[in-house]
Amino acid sequence: MRPAFTLIQKYQSTILHVLTWSIFFLLPIILDQGYGGRGPRSAHETDFLFLNTLTNFFWVILFYLNTRLLIPTLLYKQKFAGYLLTQLLLFAIILFFHRMLFSLLLADLSFSFYRSALYNGIPFLFILMAAIAFKSVSDKIKSDLVASEKQRENLKTELAFLRSQINPHFFLNVINNTVALARMKSDALEPTLLKLSSLVKYMFYETDEEKVLLKSELEYLKGYIDLQKQRIGDRLSLVIDLNPSEDWHAIEPMLLIPFVENAFKHGTGLIPDPAIHISLTTSGNDLLFTVKNKYTLADETRDGGSGIDLANVKRRLELLYGDKQKLSIHKADGWYIVTLQLTLTP
Repeated sequence: MRPAFTLIQKYQSTILHVLTWSIFFLLPIILDQGYGGRGPRSAHETDFLFLNTLTNFFWVILFYLNTRLLIPTLLYKQKFAGYLLTQLLLFAIILFFHRMLFSLLLADLSFSFYRSALYNGIPFLFILMAAIAFKSVSDKIKSDLVASEKQRENLKTELAFLRSQINPHFFLNVINNTVALARMKSDALEPTLLKLSSLVKYMFYETDEEKVLLKSELEYLKGYIDLQKQRIGDRLSLVIDLNPSEDWHAIEPMLLIPFVENAFKHGTGLIPDPAIHISLTTSGNDLLFTVKNKYTLADETRDGGSGIDLANVKRRLELLYGDKQKLSIHKADGWYIVTLQLTLTP
């Protein structure tokens, strides 16, 4: 069943055209069946029915000649006079061939160009309007699909770029720290390398998907925080609450790390009593993420040199969540406070 469905999807446009023209050709014959109850048709009536069936092929040619050639090359380029003259020429050619068919099938009847023009004028105009409408609508749909695809690709590219901007200083600091542990032959060396390996694996292999489990993202955050804590030491007052009541939600990978990264970058260093508080809670589909760190008045250029600055984070949040996110950043009583509210979707 699946291959057949795929085949239908692939050729659905062709199938639709075939079905439409089949109805167009068969409808006069089907309607004419009602004549059977009123007695047999005359020879002339049968010949007229056959003539009309043959004439329908001209309408098919007219339709595709317009949709494939004349509308794109003349009408779309606003060459209205040329398009009108071409249609008049086509109508004259159709009348000429209609005259030839009439002479072959109804030789004993006289042909009138006036009556033929009136008789064929209505279907000619109908096919012409149908061709213009079909071409306009189909091209609009195609252009919208192309624009939508470009927008998706641009969005994917932009998100990939924003996601990939990881601060290299963190890794350099961790590597320097592991070198120091190796020289001291510390027992902490192996756990540190395992944590670093886990972070690298998550960043480069497990974040290819559009979304990851919140549980996986929080494990990455905890590993990052543990390595930072090990590097900075006991002088940092660190309060962590990353145990939400629900961790089965899906979230975009590497979405929360910039706030934590900036907190460690600007909340440690030369600050006398560095302190960082990080918490995350969930309630249904609502997520609340808060990062607080002490700061000094001298540190006003918060994002300078950061791998993922907050402007990029804001842009990514807008692209991914739109009005389903609210980011608040403010300073109060010596604390730099970031609060992120998200409505998570499956």
